[in-house]
Amino acid sequence: MAGVFAKTLRPAILAASHSDGLRRTAERLPFTRKVVHRFVPGASLDRVLDSVAALRVSDRLVSIDYLGEDVTDIDGANTAMHAYLQLLAALSRRPDALHDGVRPLEVSLKLSALGQALDRDGEKIALENAHTICERAEQAGAWVTVDAEDHTTTDSTLSIAADLHTDFPWLGVVLQAYLRRTHGDCEQFAASGVRVRLCKGAYDEPASVAYRDRGAVTDSYLRCLRLLMAGLGYPMVASHDPVVIEAVSALAREYGRGTGDFEYQMLYGIRDGEQLRLASAGNRVRVYVPFGTQWYGYFMRRLAERPANLTFFMRALAERGH
Repeated sequence: MAGVFAKTLRPAILAASHSDGLRRTAERLPFTRKVVHRFVPGASLDRVLDSVAALRVSDRLVSIDYLGEDVTDIDGANTAMHAYLQLLAALSRRPDALHDGVRPLEVSLKLSALGQALDRDGEKIALENAHTICERAEQAGAWVTVDAEDHTTTDSTLSIAADLHTDFPWLGVVLQAYLRRTHGDCEQFAASGVRVRLCKGAYDEPASVAYRDRGAVTDSYLRCLRLLMAGLGYPMVASHDPVVIEAVSALAREYGRGTGDFEYQMLYGIRDGEQLRLASAGNRVRVYVPFGTQWYGYFMRRLAERPANLTFFMRALAERGH
């Protein structure tokens, strides 16, 4: 089943994630939106704040993503920026907002939502919008991590992140282990002490730039994680893979890291029991919480990520038919 999923179903789902027709159809179906709530707690600020409160009660940290990407006009970029400013204003009123050391509250930014892809001055606009968000995050006592997108944006994204890091040394970046270049990027960031979220990667990338075999991706992840654990920064282990999670404690011991020197990260709605188990054992666990109306692309990537997610969706679809 895993081989069929990786070779056939996953590419088909990722291709569907780019279809405007399928997106419009899915967004009109009340049933689809109901199932989506497993992975996206809601469209409104109030709904995501309720989810944040529930996660914090269980001692989990949070990273919040306002959904949206590939913005093609300046108004859309400004809308995304102001949504983050509203979110940070609300987070600043939480009692755990101001915090020394590791910050329990964080927002995640996709630079393509902030104007990166605009034909005219896209990178400049994205940098300015992200800088404004980082300033507000600093005031609110929150962190910011710059998300990764498909490989064509990696150089631009890391360049903008480097500019932001000059003013905000706590800024985090995301690296994707399935990209062949990532081992080199990890060497660079591990030496400079940058906060790095390491994930496997969720886009359909060509073999020329990315490992396509599931085992090869896991091997790359573990090699990259070893570099980060040995380095000067703060590794953020973004994975649901039991193989990866099992390897973390041994790597931490090997490089003299305690539970306060790294964190696990998982997605909202996925392996909740494992999140609670890790947190109750004294580990830092941060949950990636997306919200907003533009959930289609994110949802489809979650279905393509692991067979269990697709099984959940198909089971819910079958139950609806009875």
